[in-house]
Amino acid sequence: MIVIIIALFLLFSNPLSTFSNKSALLSNDMAFAESASFGGRGISPSVSQDFAPEVEERIITKTASLSTEIERGDFHESEAKLKAIIESSDSFILNQNVNKHGTKKNSYFSGSYQIKVEVSKYDSIVSQLKEIGEVQSFNENVLDITGGHTNLQIELDTEKARLKRFNVMLNEAKEISDKIELNDRTFNQERRVKFLEDSLENVDQRVQYSTLHLSITEKQSEYANIVFVKFSEITRTFVNNLNSLIKLFFSLIPWIITITIIYYAYRRFKK
Repeated sequence: MIVIIIALFLLFSNPLSTFSNKSALLSNDMAFAESASFGGRGISPSVSQDFAPEVEERIITKTASLSTEIERGDFHESEAKLKAIIESSDSFILNQNVNKHGTKKNSYFSGSYQIKVEVSKYDSIVSQLKEIGEVQSFNENVLDITGGHTNLQIELDTEKARLKRFNVMLNEAKEISDKIELNDRTFNQERRVKFLEDSLENVDQRVQYSTLHLSITEKQSEYANIVFVKFSEITRTFVNNLNSLIKLFFSLIPWIITITIIYYAYRRFKK
């Protein structure tokens, strides 16, 4: 009887009893936060292709690829036009690559550019870029990411609420060991929230800015691939054909001999 009384006294006098009950209620939250923390074993958020038909204001992204051809010798002038368009529209060239092909009179320039433009200026800039040269190809990709954006926002709100509960538990903790554990979990949850915020910001940037892939190529000379045949090539061709003829002749000799023998044998037998 005395043992039972002592056990009950220790149970109800434990200052962490209330905290332990709250910890049990949030154990799933803590486990999830640890596994899904940035850099941990969790799955990184991604913008899925859910349609989300209930959302009226759609979130659309655009990417385009444009290939143009210009006259030989006009490359630097055309590139200057391109950069003037970029500067006047407050757009950005993220990457550019200019190459010179061929040698001497057969040489020509080509350039490829990755450009970020504001969505509101997208159509105008595309029209201006098409005027730089003769359009060889133009491809445009329009993607509705409304569902993915909505899901990412919901996930961020959920993780922020979980972080708030962790902070409450941290403030109510009494034992040093509990404070240390909750401090670590809160830190991981903060990283998780920051990761989701950065992911959502990246998606928003994709919505605010469209991506253009532009290539500018000078026309090649009409005589670029025309060359006189070399005497060595003529000699090589002649020798190769002569060798083939000799091989053919010697491959037919056994057949000629066989047919000749059969012919004379047939004539002799007939007589």
